[in-house]
Amino acid sequence: MIRAPICTVVGHVDHGKTTLLDRIRGTAVAAGEAGAITQAIGASIIPIEHIKERAGDMLGAKAVNIPGLLFIDTPGHAAFTSMRKRGGSLADIAILMVDINEGFKPQTKEALEILRSHKTPFIVAANKIDAARGYSKKDDNIIKDLNAQNTQATEYIETKLYQLVAELASQGVPADRFDRLEGFDKQVAIVPISALNGQGINSLLAIIVGLAQRYLEKNLDATVDGPAKGTVLEVSEEQGLGLTLNAIIYDGTLNVGDTIVIASLTEPVVTKVRALLQPNNAGDLRDKKTRFANIKHASAATGVKISAPNLEGVTAGMPFAAAQGDVEQIREELSKEVGDVTIETDEEGVVLKADNIGSLEALIMLLREKNISIRSAHVGAVTKKDLVLASSNKPEHAVVLAFNVKTLPSTEEATVLGADIIYKLIDDFEEYIRKLDEKIVREEVSHLPRPARMVILGNCIFRQSNPLVCGVEITHGALKKGSRVVKEQDPQNTIGYVKEIQEKKQSIERAEKGAQVALSIPGAVGGKHVNENDVLWAAVSEEEFRTLKEYAKHLTAEEKDVLKEYSEVMRKHNPLWGV
Repeated sequence: MIRAPICTVVGHVDHGKTTLLDRIRGTAVAAGEAGAITQAIGASIIPIEHIKERAGDMLGAKAVNIPGLLFIDTPGHAAFTSMRKRGGSLADIAILMVDINEGFKPQTKEALEILRSHKTPFIVAANKIDAARGYSKKDDNIIKDLNAQNTQATEYIETKLYQLVAELASQGVPADRFDRLEGFDKQVAIVPISALNGQGINSLLAIIVGLAQRYLEKNLDATVDGPAKGTVLEVSEEQGLGLTLNAIIYDGTLNVGDTIVIASLTEPVVTKVRALLQPNNAGDLRDKKTRFANIKHASAATGVKISAPNLEGVTAGMPFAAAQGDVEQIREELSKEVGDVTIETDEEGVVLKADNIGSLEALIMLLREKNISIRSAHVGAVTKKDLVLASSNKPEHAVVLAFNVKTLPSTEEATVLGADIIYKLIDDFEEYIRKLDEKIVREEVSHLPRPARMVILGNCIFRQSNPLVCGVEITHGALKKGSRVVKEQDPQNTIGYVKEIQEKKQSIERAEKGAQVALSIPGAVGGKHVNENDVLWAAVSEEEFRTLKEYAKHLTAEEKDVLKEYSEVMRKHNPLWGV
């Protein structure tokens, strides 16, 4: 038999995903047909009869074999398309929601990357056309409706559509409005809609059905006679039941009493189905007061709540299968599958934590694209063990990246970065690296010598030699102990090195501009190498000068001025000095 295609809606927060699903469900209920919509755990099933009634003119006369559409609508999973089933991602097809007024946002790009990486076919819903100034609904047909708008609304919507086409093109995705496509196999369809008033949704549903019918039919073969195969959407605590699984069954039938094997990042979990539950007809999945009905069987494609013992090690996104005497074989198959998609780690790299295997896969994929090394990657909250592991890395990798999980505070040795958008998490890490690089550069630059100008004061050569002791005033820059000293008239020859700096008979490491201090310079001789009123410089080499110039943004304005003046002194004797 042909099962219903599994469709997921992805996109940036507040771009209308929930409103669209609510509108699809509400429209189905409004059709007034018994069973026009079935709500299961994490799923809304729209029968093909309802879609034909609403958008039959777009489907044409060709026979439609799929029984309807199964929308995944469990909240809280940004990466549905990474949730695993045997042979690929859970979703057969997807809707990428974009607010036509705002365009692409970080989560939009993230969702697009995930769809492309898993080769999940998708269409773009350009939502909130009703926000265009002057827009009012004219016709149930979206194209006729757009053509009937006033000039202001038409120009605005067209401009935003072209911007969306350009944004998709910049991401390597050729696209256009669905009625302008050269072909569905060549371009991605953009459907203008208003999830708020329902405009364009019939066209959206019809296009999904058409694409599934044309391109996915071979992938939709399923049986209700065999053992169930499915994917865990959520692990949730239910009063009176303990831990339960909200799951999608995409093949076969699951029965109360069946043994099921559930993949994990360690050893697969083997347990027995104690109960299967679905909401009562009037139930709202997001209402904590929803009452559930016990059922004996759940057949593909549908959603169901599974009550079973020993679910502590199960995480969202994992595949499972019912076993009929072949437990070990299924354990091996699931272990291999999860092993294929998990984690090749490096000897040195960041530590990753994510809320489910799908999110972890997506995060790993995007980090690999940016050549960011990964030392450890696991599902679950950040632990002290993660901090210890991160702290044993080099500073650039002493980081725990936590996606959509509970975190711990950063320590002196390890930084914890947490976010619920993968792109933000990666951006935060790149900002961390940028600041770390700046800190390292600042520390390196702080150790480099700086030029400083000083003048020997009158009657202040206190000792002629062994060592020369003289009084000076610092006129530019700051003089450090150990600096190499040259005369301004002859800067190519070193007089000596500052062994000691004294201010008011106290030894100091550094003399600032304006200070009058006594210097001890071994090797220099008063009257031979220097005299009263001579101008001296604390010198830097050409290599040191070039390094300071390269990192000029880390110098103060005064330091830059002194560096410039010093280079001018040197270039009087060598025009190419420091070039």
